[in-house]
Amino acid sequence: MSYIITGGSGFIGTYLGLALHQAGESFRIIDKRPSATFPDLVTLLDILDADRLPQSLSGDTLFHLAAEHRDDVTPVDRYHLVNVEGTRTLCRAASLRGINRIIFTSSVAVYGFAPIGTDETGAINPVNAYGASKYAAEQVLRAWASEAPQTRSLTIIRPTVVFGPGNRGNVYTLFQQIALGRFVMVGRGENRKSLAYIDNLVAFLRHSAHSGPGVQVFNYVDTPDLTMHALVSLARQVLRAQSGTGPALPLALGLGLGHLSDGIAKLTGRRLPISAVRVRKFTANSSFTSRAHGHHGFRAPVSLEAGIHSTLQAEFLNPQPRPVFYTE
Repeated sequence: MSYIITGGSGFIGTYLGLALHQAGESFRIIDKRPSATFPDLVTLLDILDADRLPQSLSGDTLFHLAAEHRDDVTPVDRYHLVNVEGTRTLCRAASLRGINRIIFTSSVAVYGFAPIGTDETGAINPVNAYGASKYAAEQVLRAWASEAPQTRSLTIIRPTVVFGPGNRGNVYTLFQQIALGRFVMVGRGENRKSLAYIDNLVAFLRHSAHSGPGVQVFNYVDTPDLTMHALVSLARQVLRAQSGTGPALPLALGLGLGHLSDGIAKLTGRRLPISAVRVRKFTANSSFTSRAHGHHGFRAPVSLEAGIHSTLQAEFLNPQPRPVFYTE
Protein backbone atom coordinates (compact mmCIF):
# COMPACT_ATOMS: atom_id res chain seq x y z
CA MET A 1 0.00 0.00 0.00
CA SER A 2 1.22 3.53 -0.75
CA TYR A 3 0.03 6.78 0.78
CA ILE A 4 -0.33 10.49 0.13
CA ILE A 5 -0.39 12.92 3.07
CA THR A 6 -1.75 16.41 2.44
CA GLY A 7 -0.45 18.76 5.08
CA GLY A 8 2.26 16.22 5.79
CA SER A 9 4.80 18.85 6.83
CA GLY A 10 2.72 19.73 9.90
CA PHE A 11 2.63 18.21 13.36
CA ILE A 12 0.27 15.28 12.80
CA GLY A 13 1.57 14.68 9.28
CA THR A 14 5.18 14.52 10.43
CA TYR A 15 4.41 11.96 13.13
CA LEU A 16 2.32 9.98 10.64
CA GLY A 17 5.22 10.05 8.18
CA LEU A 18 7.62 8.85 10.86
CA ALA A 19 5.34 5.93 11.71
CA LEU A 20 4.97 4.95 8.04
CA HIS A 21 8.71 5.30 7.47
CA GLN A 22 9.52 3.11 10.47
CA ALA A 23 7.09 0.49 9.13
CA GLY A 24 8.74 0.56 5.68
CA GLU A 25 5.62 1.98 4.01
CA SER A 26 5.76 4.15 0.87
CA PHE A 27 4.37 7.69 1.08
CA ARG A 28 4.56 11.17 -0.41
CA ILE A 29 3.70 14.53 1.12
CA ILE A 30 1.79 17.41 -0.47
CA ASP A 31 2.19 20.67 1.41
CA LYS A 32 2.72 24.39 0.85
CA ARG A 33 5.65 24.21 3.24
CA PRO A 34 8.83 22.12 3.19
CA SER A 35 9.14 19.22 5.61
CA ALA A 36 12.00 19.44 8.10
CA THR A 37 11.83 15.66 8.54
CA PHE A 38 11.16 14.40 5.00
CA PRO A 39 12.48 17.11 2.64
CA ASP A 40 12.88 14.70 -0.27
CA LEU A 41 9.33 13.36 -0.06
CA VAL A 42 7.47 16.69 -0.35
CA THR A 43 5.76 18.14 -3.38
CA LEU A 44 5.40 21.86 -2.65
CA LEU A 45 1.85 22.50 -3.71
CA ASP A 46 -1.32 24.22 -2.53
CA ILE A 47 -4.36 21.93 -2.50
CA LEU A 48 -6.26 24.77 -4.18
CA ASP A 49 -4.09 24.35 -7.29
CA ALA A 50 -6.58 22.48 -9.48
CA ASP A 51 -4.18 22.32 -12.44
CA ARG A 52 -1.19 20.73 -10.71
CA LEU A 53 -2.88 18.71 -7.98
CA PRO A 54 -4.10 15.71 -10.04
CA GLN A 55 -0.68 14.98 -11.50
CA SER A 56 0.84 15.07 -8.01
CA LEU A 57 -1.45 12.41 -6.51
CA SER A 58 -0.25 8.84 -6.66
CA GLY A 59 -1.02 6.08 -4.20
CA ASP A 60 -3.75 3.89 -2.79
CA THR A 61 -4.79 5.91 0.23
CA LEU A 62 -5.04 9.65 0.87
CA PHE A 63 -4.60 11.08 4.36
CA HIS A 64 -6.15 14.55 4.13
CA LEU A 65 -4.64 16.64 6.94
CA ALA A 66 -4.14 19.99 5.20
CA ALA A 67 -6.17 22.79 6.80
CA GLU A 68 -6.31 26.29 8.17
CA HIS A 69 -6.68 25.64 11.87
CA ARG A 70 -5.12 28.28 14.10
CA ASP A 71 -7.38 30.45 16.27
CA ASP A 72 -6.21 33.69 14.69
CA VAL A 73 -6.43 33.15 10.92
CA THR A 74 -7.34 36.33 9.03
CA PRO A 75 -9.31 36.97 6.98
CA VAL A 76 -11.75 34.41 8.38
CA ASP A 77 -12.90 33.37 4.91
CA ARG A 78 -9.54 31.57 4.64
CA TYR A 79 -11.11 28.76 6.67
CA HIS A 80 -13.76 28.18 4.01
CA LEU A 81 -11.39 28.70 1.09
CA VAL A 82 -8.79 26.19 2.25
CA ASN A 83 -10.81 23.72 4.30
CA VAL A 84 -13.87 23.48 2.07
CA GLU A 85 -12.85 24.53 -1.44
CA GLY A 86 -9.43 22.93 -1.02
CA THR A 87 -11.14 19.67 -0.06
CA ARG A 88 -13.41 19.99 -3.09
CA THR A 89 -10.39 20.42 -5.37
CA LEU A 90 -8.72 17.44 -3.72
CA CYS A 91 -11.79 15.22 -4.20
CA ARG A 92 -11.89 16.05 -7.92
CA ALA A 93 -8.19 15.23 -8.23
CA ALA A 94 -8.64 11.95 -6.31
CA SER A 95 -11.47 10.98 -8.66
CA LEU A 96 -9.30 11.67 -11.70
CA ARG A 97 -6.48 9.55 -10.27
CA GLY A 98 -8.67 6.65 -9.19
CA ILE A 99 -7.97 7.01 -5.47
CA ASN A 100 -10.74 5.26 -3.57
CA ARG A 101 -9.77 5.69 0.09
CA ILE A 102 -9.60 9.00 1.97
CA ILE A 103 -8.96 9.44 5.68
CA PHE A 104 -9.85 12.95 6.80
CA THR A 105 -8.91 14.71 10.03
CA SER A 106 -11.87 16.85 10.95
CA SER A 107 -12.30 18.18 14.51
CA VAL A 108 -14.55 18.01 17.55
CA ALA A 109 -14.97 21.76 16.86
CA VAL A 110 -17.92 20.72 14.67
CA TYR A 111 -19.91 20.16 17.92
CA GLY A 112 -19.20 23.61 19.37
CA PHE A 113 -19.73 23.88 23.14
CA ALA A 114 -21.00 20.34 23.43
CA PRO A 115 -22.44 18.54 26.48
CA ILE A 116 -20.04 16.35 28.44
CA GLY A 117 -19.69 12.93 26.86
CA THR A 118 -20.76 13.92 23.33
CA ASP A 119 -20.20 11.03 20.93
CA GLU A 120 -20.22 10.77 17.15
CA THR A 121 -24.00 11.22 17.04
CA GLY A 122 -23.80 14.57 18.85
CA ALA A 123 -25.55 17.65 17.47
CA ILE A 124 -23.50 19.65 15.00
CA ASN A 125 -23.29 23.20 16.32
CA PRO A 126 -19.98 24.89 15.46
CA VAL A 127 -19.42 28.24 17.14
CA ASN A 128 -16.60 29.51 14.93
CA ALA A 129 -15.59 29.62 11.28
CA TYR A 130 -13.06 26.85 11.74
CA GLY A 131 -15.58 24.33 13.08
CA ALA A 132 -18.11 25.29 10.42
CA SER A 133 -15.54 24.84 7.67
CA LYS A 134 -14.53 21.42 8.95
CA TYR A 135 -18.12 20.19 8.92
CA ALA A 136 -18.66 21.63 5.44
CA ALA A 137 -15.54 19.77 4.28
CA GLU A 138 -17.00 16.55 5.69
CA GLN A 139 -20.05 17.07 3.46
CA VAL A 140 -17.86 17.56 0.40
CA LEU A 141 -16.10 14.29 1.18
CA ARG A 142 -19.40 12.48 1.75
CA ALA A 143 -20.52 13.60 -1.70
CA TRP A 144 -17.30 12.20 -3.16
CA ALA A 145 -17.85 8.87 -1.40
CA SER A 146 -21.48 8.68 -2.55
CA GLU A 147 -20.43 8.81 -6.20
CA ALA A 148 -19.11 5.24 -5.94
CA PRO A 149 -20.38 3.75 -2.66
CA GLN A 150 -19.35 0.20 -3.55
CA THR A 151 -15.69 1.08 -4.01
CA ARG A 152 -14.91 4.31 -2.16
CA SER A 153 -13.91 4.38 1.51
CA LEU A 154 -14.14 7.53 3.64
CA THR A 155 -13.11 7.72 7.27
CA ILE A 156 -13.77 11.00 9.08
CA ILE A 157 -11.80 11.37 12.31
CA ARG A 158 -12.69 14.20 14.69
CA PRO A 159 -9.79 14.55 17.14
CA THR A 160 -9.95 16.54 20.33
CA VAL A 161 -6.90 18.64 21.34
CA VAL A 162 -3.81 16.80 20.12
CA PHE A 163 -0.55 17.12 22.05
CA GLY A 164 2.94 15.68 22.03
CA PRO A 165 6.61 16.66 21.71
CA GLY A 166 7.08 19.51 19.25
CA ASN A 167 3.52 20.82 19.34
CA ARG A 168 3.49 24.46 20.40
CA GLY A 169 -0.25 24.67 20.95
CA ASN A 170 -2.30 25.38 24.05
CA VAL A 171 -1.25 22.24 25.95
CA TYR A 172 2.42 23.15 25.52
CA THR A 173 1.72 26.72 26.65
CA LEU A 174 0.06 25.38 29.81
CA PHE A 175 2.98 23.06 30.58
CA GLN A 176 5.51 25.81 29.84
CA GLN A 177 3.87 28.22 32.28
CA ILE A 178 3.89 25.49 34.94
CA ALA A 179 7.55 24.69 34.25
CA LEU A 180 8.50 28.35 34.58
CA GLY A 181 6.54 28.75 37.82
CA ARG A 182 4.27 31.34 36.21
CA PHE A 183 1.05 29.35 36.14
CA VAL A 184 -1.99 30.56 38.03
CA MET A 185 -5.12 28.43 38.04
CA VAL A 186 -8.25 30.18 36.80
CA GLY A 187 -11.48 28.89 38.31
CA ARG A 188 -11.83 25.72 40.36
CA GLY A 189 -10.42 23.33 37.79
CA GLU A 190 -13.43 21.03 37.93
CA ASN A 191 -14.01 21.19 34.17
CA ARG A 192 -13.08 18.08 32.19
CA LYS A 193 -10.76 18.01 29.20
CA SER A 194 -10.46 15.36 26.50
CA LEU A 195 -6.96 15.03 25.08
CA ALA A 196 -5.35 12.97 22.30
CA TYR A 197 -1.69 11.94 22.43
CA ILE A 198 -0.06 12.18 19.03
CA ASP A 199 1.25 8.59 18.87
CA ASN A 200 -2.22 7.24 19.59
CA LEU A 201 -3.94 9.41 16.98
CA VAL A 202 -1.37 8.35 14.39
CA ALA A 203 -1.97 4.71 15.31
CA PHE A 204 -5.69 5.17 14.68
CA LEU A 205 -5.07 6.97 11.38
CA ARG A 206 -3.03 3.99 10.22
CA HIS A 207 -5.65 1.59 11.56
CA SER A 208 -8.27 3.42 9.45
CA ALA A 209 -6.27 2.84 6.28
CA HIS A 210 -7.61 -0.72 6.24
CA SER A 211 -11.30 0.22 6.21
CA GLY A 212 -13.49 -1.11 3.44
CA PRO A 213 -16.01 0.80 1.30
CA GLY A 214 -18.46 3.12 3.01
CA VAL A 215 -18.38 6.12 5.34
CA GLN A 216 -17.32 5.95 8.97
CA VAL A 217 -17.08 8.75 11.53
CA PHE A 218 -15.05 8.64 14.73
CA ASN A 219 -14.22 11.08 17.47
CA TYR A 220 -10.69 10.55 18.69
CA VAL A 221 -9.93 11.01 22.40
CA ASP A 222 -7.67 9.20 24.82
CA THR A 223 -9.30 8.05 28.01
CA PRO A 224 -9.92 8.65 30.80
CA ASP A 225 -10.65 12.37 30.68
CA LEU A 226 -8.82 14.47 33.24
CA THR A 227 -10.19 17.44 35.10
CA MET A 228 -8.10 20.55 34.68
CA HIS A 229 -7.23 20.23 38.37
CA ALA A 230 -5.86 16.71 37.80
CA LEU A 231 -3.94 17.70 34.64
CA VAL A 232 -2.29 20.71 36.29
CA SER A 233 -1.50 18.75 39.44
CA LEU A 234 0.15 15.98 37.41
CA ALA A 235 2.28 18.46 35.45
CA ARG A 236 3.31 20.37 38.61
CA GLN A 237 4.30 17.13 40.31
CA VAL A 238 6.46 16.02 37.37
CA LEU A 239 7.97 19.40 36.52
CA ARG A 240 8.33 21.05 39.93
CA ALA A 241 7.82 18.28 42.49
CA GLN A 242 4.93 20.29 43.90
CA SER A 243 1.48 19.01 44.78
CA GLY A 244 -1.84 20.57 43.88
CA THR A 245 -2.46 23.40 41.46
CA GLY A 246 -0.89 26.31 43.30
CA PRO A 247 -2.42 29.80 43.40
CA ALA A 248 -5.82 30.41 41.79
CA LEU A 249 -7.90 33.30 40.46
CA PRO A 250 -11.69 33.59 40.21
CA LEU A 251 -12.94 33.09 36.67
CA ALA A 252 -14.19 36.69 36.30
CA LEU A 253 -10.78 38.10 37.19
CA GLY A 254 -9.04 35.65 34.85
CA LEU A 255 -11.25 36.73 31.94
CA GLY A 256 -10.53 40.36 32.73
CA LEU A 257 -6.80 39.73 32.55
CA GLY A 258 -7.31 37.85 29.28
CA HIS A 259 -9.06 40.83 27.72
CA LEU A 260 -6.32 43.14 29.00
CA SER A 261 -3.71 40.88 27.40
CA ASP A 262 -5.65 40.96 24.13
CA GLY A 263 -5.50 44.75 24.18
CA ILE A 264 -1.76 44.76 24.80
CA ALA A 265 -1.24 42.22 22.01
CA LYS A 266 -3.23 44.35 19.60
CA LEU A 267 -1.21 47.47 20.45
CA THR A 268 2.20 45.80 20.36
CA GLY A 269 1.68 43.15 17.70
CA ARG A 270 3.00 40.48 20.09
CA ARG A 271 1.21 37.17 20.67
CA LEU A 272 1.03 36.75 24.45
CA PRO A 273 0.58 33.45 26.33
CA ILE A 274 -2.73 34.55 27.88
CA SER A 275 -5.84 35.71 26.03
CA ALA A 276 -9.58 35.80 26.64
CA VAL A 277 -10.07 32.92 24.19
CA ARG A 278 -7.51 30.79 26.00
CA VAL A 279 -9.07 31.55 29.39
CA ARG A 280 -12.48 30.49 28.06
CA LYS A 281 -11.03 27.32 26.56
CA PHE A 282 -9.13 26.58 29.77
CA THR A 283 -12.21 26.84 32.00
CA ALA A 284 -14.75 25.21 29.66
CA ASN A 285 -15.66 21.55 29.60
CA SER A 286 -14.39 19.82 26.49
CA SER A 287 -15.23 16.18 27.05
CA PHE A 288 -16.10 13.66 24.36
CA THR A 289 -16.50 9.93 23.97
CA SER A 290 -15.34 7.87 21.04
CA ARG A 291 -16.09 4.55 19.44
CA ALA A 292 -12.54 4.40 18.01
CA HIS A 293 -11.21 2.36 20.92
CA GLY A 294 -12.05 -1.26 20.31
CA HIS A 295 -13.00 -0.69 16.66
CA HIS A 296 -11.83 -3.85 14.90
CA GLY A 297 -9.48 -4.49 17.79
CA PHE A 298 -7.86 -1.06 17.94
CA ARG A 299 -6.06 -0.27 21.18
CA ALA A 300 -4.15 2.94 21.85
CA PRO A 301 -0.47 2.01 22.20
CA VAL A 302 0.25 4.60 24.93
CA SER A 303 -1.79 5.48 28.02
CA LEU A 304 -2.81 9.12 28.35
CA GLU A 305 -0.78 9.56 31.53
CA ALA A 306 2.28 8.01 29.87
CA GLY A 307 1.83 10.37 26.91
CA ILE A 308 1.76 13.36 29.27
CA HIS A 309 4.90 12.14 31.06
CA SER A 310 6.66 11.56 27.72
CA THR A 311 5.78 15.06 26.53
CA LEU A 312 6.95 16.71 29.75
CA GLN A 313 10.22 14.78 29.59
CA ALA A 314 10.87 15.59 25.93
CA GLU A 315 9.98 19.26 26.18
CA PHE A 316 11.22 20.33 29.62
CA LEU A 317 13.17 17.74 31.59
CA ASN A 318 15.35 16.25 28.85
CA PRO A 319 14.85 18.45 25.78
CA GLN A 320 16.42 17.49 22.48
CA PRO A 321 16.52 19.44 19.19
CA ARG A 322 13.41 18.68 17.14
CA PRO A 323 11.09 20.41 14.66
CA VAL A 324 8.36 22.46 16.33
CA PHE A 325 4.85 23.17 15.09
CA TYR A 326 2.63 26.12 15.95
CA THR A 327 -0.83 24.61 15.64
CA GLU A 328 -3.25 26.60 17.84
